[in-house]
Amino acid sequence: MDWMLVGSALFLVLFGILEIFAINKNSPDMAVILSKQSAALVLGVFSMFAAAFFDYRFFKNNSYAAIIFYILSLAVLGVLLVIGSHIRGAAAWIKIGSFSIEPVEFVKIALIILFAKFFSQRHIEMHRFFHILVSGVYLALPLWLVLLQPDLGSAIVVSGIWVLMMLVSGMSKRHLLILMLIGALAASFAWFNLFKEYQKERIMTFLNPYEDPQGAGYNVIQSMIAVGDGGFFGKGLGHGSQVQFGFLPEAHTDFMFASIAEEFGFFGIIIIFTLLSVMVWRVVKIAALAENNFARLFCIGFASWIFVQVVINAGMNLGIMPVTGITFPFLSYGGSSLVALFIALGLVQSIKLRS
Repeated sequence: MDWMLVGSALFLVLFGILEIFAINKNSPDMAVILSKQSAALVLGVFSMFAAAFFDYRFFKNNSYAAIIFYILSLAVLGVLLVIGSHIRGAAAWIKIGSFSIEPVEFVKIALIILFAKFFSQRHIEMHRFFHILVSGVYLALPLWLVLLQPDLGSAIVVSGIWVLMMLVSGMSKRHLLILMLIGALAASFAWFNLFKEYQKERIMTFLNPYEDPQGAGYNVIQSMIAVGDGGFFGKGLGHGSQVQFGFLPEAHTDFMFASIAEEFGFFGIIIIFTLLSVMVWRVVKIAALAENNFARLFCIGFASWIFVQVVINAGMNLGIMPVTGITFPFLSYGGSSLVALFIALGLVQSIKLRS
């Protein structure tokens, strides 16, 4: 197994748990939050080893397996709209006792497997726009269900994974321009028919957060203050004023990046991006040594998942992208995201073991 890849992921998670402890040290829910994240880490590591021993070629050689996994994902997203628990305005979670499961995190794995299968079979025919349209239909169904929750952040992530996997598969620049035009039309339709008012406010406030500093712009302003307040070495673990006095909302989930920037400074951010760079480098190296296009494309899909989600989360923490409610991979509090990432990491290890 690629232990450098495993080590970088584990270090990121432990770094996140340390900051989660600092954020919630005075909260009565600290023990519950830490125990849930620690349990997710244990389950994630176990799932990673299970996925590593699983032969990924089962999906490569069985089209029906990839399709069934995809259909089950659609079914879960559909059921979620009926029985899903509303948290922060979105019906994106299924409550099981004291735990909440976010199915869209596992849907990302199903889509990466499906796209890897689809594009690998049509690798030499990617110059045909028909194949792009068919893959777009595969994307559109879960995308529509995710937007109905509504979960704009996850919708952007899965769309970014799809585009990057197509680019690696050999999509032409002309088709990319056509796709961008279709995307602009789809975004216009979603703006008038799917987006909730608070989502529109977030996007408009992104352009000028100080227009509504106590309302829609509050989160972005406090996040930018926290990032700037950290300096180079930060204020120290548990000593960030924005974090500890509760000015920064969702400090251990959506705005974990800003929390770490305030308490560990630019130096802490350098460490995080170094570990992420190591992860992406190792995944791309495994892709280069893989024995077939399906394996290569799955690795690229996983790397794209990390890249797109990091860009979106860091961007909204820095005030250069709209707030979309997406977490930072491996760092933020969230069991479903952590377990799903480790499962995908295990499948990458399965490819490494069989290359």
